[in-house]
Amino acid sequence: MDEEEVLQNYRESGALLEGHFVLSSGLHSAKYLQCARVLMNPDRAGKLCRALADEIEADLGKGSIDLVVSPAMGGVIVGYEMARQLGVDGIFTERVDGALALRRGFEIPKGARVLMAEDIVTTGLSSRECIETIRAHGGNVVAASCLVDRSNGSADVGVPLFSLMQMDVETFKEDELPDWLAAIPIEKPGSRNLKK
Repeated sequence: MDEEEVLQNYRESGALLEGHFVLSSGLHSAKYLQCARVLMNPDRAGKLCRALADEIEADLGKGSIDLVVSPAMGGVIVGYEMARQLGVDGIFTERVDGALALRRGFEIPKGARVLMAEDIVTTGLSSRECIETIRAHGGNVVAASCLVDRSNGSADVGVPLFSLMQMDVETFKEDELPDWLAAIPIEKPGSRNLKK
């Protein structure tokens, strides 16, 4: 699946939004990819994650992943579907007192070869947090994955990052907003509860 096909899936599902958005990183952007919309159709989610799993298996080899771990909330669906496509179990981390943690009786077998799966990577912050949590629980993170790498390849998550598409979407700090973007009302469509 090439990048144009991936982007077409986002367009068709209404997942490519334009306006003024505050991302979970706190940065502002004129474009937003609402991955939950592209994943709401199981067939589409399966097709996208199968393509990503094929890339990972082509590079790392079949059977190279023992477990998929994703950060809640945005990574839960893509993590589950990546686990299904790879034929392994999938679990997720959750925020507890501001930090990612394992709950619900989830465990990571010591030395398990783990794929960290996200829906989208912008700065890599939540990916790095999730990877740290996996390692703290004895997992060996062999790679990370996302449907879309909004950093256009610049986010360093500390392990190889596989994505179906890279995008170069300009982002701005709050105190550096251009006038044209500042004039548009702010939307916060992400999964983190940010204050306006």
